[in-house]
Amino acid sequence: MRLLFVGDIVGKPGREGIKRFLKPLQLDYDIDVTIANAENAASGKGLTKEIAEELFDYGIQFFTMGNHVWDNRDILNFIDRETRMIRPANYPIGAPGQGYGFIRTKGYKIGVLNLSGRIFMNPLDDPFSGAIRWINQLKQETPIVLVDFHAEATSEKVALGWFLDGKVSAVVGTHTHIQTADSRVLPQGTAYITDVGMTGPRDSVLGIKKEIIINRFLTQLPAKFELANGPIQINAVAIEIDEGSGRALKIEPIQRFIEV
Repeated sequence: MRLLFVGDIVGKPGREGIKRFLKPLQLDYDIDVTIANAENAASGKGLTKEIAEELFDYGIQFFTMGNHVWDNRDILNFIDRETRMIRPANYPIGAPGQGYGFIRTKGYKIGVLNLSGRIFMNPLDDPFSGAIRWINQLKQETPIVLVDFHAEATSEKVALGWFLDGKVSAVVGTHTHIQTADSRVLPQGTAYITDVGMTGPRDSVLGIKKEIIINRFLTQLPAKFELANGPIQINAVAIEIDEGSGRALKIEPIQRFIEV
């Protein structure tokens, strides 16, 4: 089985990147199922029903989210009903939506778990101990489990990768919008990367106009964020998984750029 995971989709430029790049990537890598982090897909903050449907139409089959999940309140109108989308499972009990779910393809089930880190992030429930509980539930139905760990600190991400080695098919990091150079299959068969990266405006600071962010660093004054224009990038990873055992066989980082 070949799975494509797309890094944080940022606003309209990110959606345009998906529109232009996704189908060719799916063909080039013989992809069976595509998952993407969509917490920034609506103007850089959150997700709306309309934008979710747009991205589904482009060929994404399942969304994970992160700390910006509640930034656009439209999500509260559909997250409880949308089975193709999850938010971090370690939000408190009673939060809308689900923290894990399933995708079906080629006669197989794929379990997907979304977790949020706690270092430099909101103080949610422990993702380490919670992960084992949720993974055990997923593995009652499938040996194939992917974890999106939406976290800031590289140390926390690497630690969770080692902690879950052999327990899941893949641990992919999101949130920092910079693709890291450490993708590999860990010794017990778990594909790992600290951060998949960002799908959005390339000549930016994490998707935002670089001039705005530079001025904030220079002046320490608040400023309204605006998405950058110009060339678009897509960051993703292609993961090959043995369907019977759930062990990862290969993980390959992907970067594509296009002038607009």
